[in-house]
Amino acid sequence: MYTTLKEVTKTAEALNFTVGAFNTHNLEMLPEMLRAAKEMGAPIIIQTSVDTAKYIGMNVLVNVVKTIAEEEMVDAVLHLDHARDFSDIKQAIDSGYTSVMYDGSHLPFKENILKTKAVVEYAHAHGVSVEGELGTIGGTEEGIHVAEDDKVYTKPEDAVEFVAATGVDALAIAIGTNHGQFKSKTEVNLPLLKEINAVVDVPLVIHGGTGVKEEDYPELINHGIRKFNVGTELLVNWTKTAKESFGETEVSKSLRHNVIPANEAVKAIIKHKIGLFLNTGSEIYAGKS
Repeated sequence: MYTTLKEVTKTAEALNFTVGAFNTHNLEMLPEMLRAAKEMGAPIIIQTSVDTAKYIGMNVLVNVVKTIAEEEMVDAVLHLDHARDFSDIKQAIDSGYTSVMYDGSHLPFKENILKTKAVVEYAHAHGVSVEGELGTIGGTEEGIHVAEDDKVYTKPEDAVEFVAATGVDALAIAIGTNHGQFKSKTEVNLPLLKEINAVVDVPLVIHGGTGVKEEDYPELINHGIRKFNVGTELLVNWTKTAKESFGETEVSKSLRHNVIPANEAVKAIIKHKIGLFLNTGSEIYAGKS
């Protein structure tokens, strides 16, 4: 079913797991991404950057994801990630995206609240979920770079005010992760996550998930992370596999023979991640303590 972020995170909260949010960079990836979720029996969030959405076409993305989700009988969300321009967000909503993120993390606190609130009002009127962000995630994504010294952790008291004032359906928090990190792993601030989870009542989101140690997943999930973003790991492995395939192929051979292995590499990663995100090895659920 083609559904919303609010619906899949509601299920994740009830069953204490996190929903994988995976970035696509082209249409070729999409079928195997959705089939991976189907085979794992889990919902999936397909994410696009603004640039990817414009490259492929928002209407095309909506129709492809919706069609495959219905044919494969998998719960799927189409989410616009890290959007800062109201016109991009409006276009995504009007095209049929079921979830959008307004990234006002670079703005002063009050301005972030006011602009996020405006997005929430338009999105909710159209049945679309909204993710906001408070604090800054390090690293680089789609040309936006935040240096290590410029990272700002999310303050629990600010999170309470932000959620109440904006009405967001999910909140991306800064607890030490970095966009684009794949050669090393970060130390996430678990005590801070626990503080935030104890005082806010919306699903929490991890960005820069490729750089998070898999052994930390249960603690993150048990303390409120309901959306977990993975992008860089998919991109790196798709590209590496495609380079190997294209480097060895005859120029007259059908392109699908070079692209299919790359798509299958992405599928394997997603199935592995979803297996961990389902949190089946942990019986502990901290909830709101």
